[in-house]
Amino acid sequence: METIIAASALALAGFAFAAPPAGAAGCLSGGAVGAAAGHFAGHHAVVGGLAGCAVGHHHANTVARHQREEQHNGIDQARASGNTGPQN
Repeated sequence: METIIAASALALAGFAFAAPPAGAAGCLSGGAVGAAAGHFAGHHAVVGGLAGCAVGHHHANTVARHQREEQHNGIDQARASGNTGPQN
C-alpha cells in the first residue's frame, strides 16, 4: 500500500513540474473573496473559492484584452497619421 501511495505522489510531482506555468491572474484575489463570501453565506468556502477564482480569472482576461486592443488602436492611429515614432 505504501509503495502505491509513494508511486502516485512521485507521478503527481512529475506532472506538476512538467506542466507549463499557469496564469493565475485574478484567480488568487477572486478565490480569496469568493471563499470568504462562501464561508459567511453558509459554510461553502470551497465552492465560493472556486467560483471566485473563475470570475477573477475571467475579469483579468477581459482587462488584459481591453489593454491589448487599446495598445493596437494607438499603434494604428499613429500609423494613419504618419507618426511612426521619434524622429532624429
